Amino acid sequence: MENKELLDSFLNLLETIKKLRKECPWDSVQTPQTIRPLTIEEVYELSQAIISGNVKDFKKELGDVLLHIILYSLMAQEKNEFNLKDVFEALNEKLVFRHPHIFGGYKAETPEEVSKMWEEVKLKEKGGNKTVLAGIPNALPSIIKAYRISDKASSAGFDWQEDKKEKVWDKVREELSEFEAEVKNMDSDKAEAEFGDVLFAVINAGRLFGVNSDTALERTNQKFIYRFNYIEQKAKEQGKTLKQMTLEEMETLWQEAKKFE
Repeated sequence: MENKELLDSFLNLLETIKKLRKECPWDSVQTPQTIRPLTIEEVYELSQAIISGNVKDFKKELGDVLLHIILYSLMAQEKNEFNLKDVFEALNEKLVFRHPHIFGGYKAETPEEVSKMWEEVKLKEKGGNKTVLAGIPNALPSIIKAYRISDKASSAGFDWQEDKKEKVWDKVREELSEFEAEVKNMDSDKAEAEFGDVLFAVINAGRLFGVNSDTALERTNQKFIYRFNYIEQKAKEQGKTLKQMTLEEMETLWQEAKKFE
């Protein structure tokens, strides 16, 4: 695609959104605060489209996220805070600053070297993070946050050494044992705390071996939904509700559903 075609498409979109902002009764009254929950929803829908591999949905959800970015910028422009040009320039400046191995004299040839370099660069960045973990939003879902915490700590050198990372399984077993002990002690508060340690250890173990815990869990969620829906549908075909089926009947259908995945 030629740059002119791309620019023309973007300008057409921008004019459409500006017109909606001025003339649509709904669009014209929106604020960053009212749009924020919808933005979160759109990002999750984009995430689902990526996981599903549906190209049509992927394209659509990218457009929805782009719409929100443009809307936020127009809202800020209306208050003389900043505009879309400022957003582009700030992003470009940040990308150049954070890639000295491309635009400067820094040497980094592997993804691991780049990741470690980024943490150093972010600490030096004007208005950037003052500590390694400061850039992790508190509002992140806990599983994603745990992954990002361990990943950022790793980038700063706090991680299992490559030749000793198998020992992470000892840590997982240790945390699981402590959780089991508190369950036996009937101490719900301590059990909850220890279960959190189990989850964090498992998430960290997955990261060490190249598995993103959020993506992995969502795959399992989708598998469970498919299999459970299969059982429910088969129960209806037999004129039963799930509560009228035995556990053995449901297990048989569960195993049957696995064959059709």
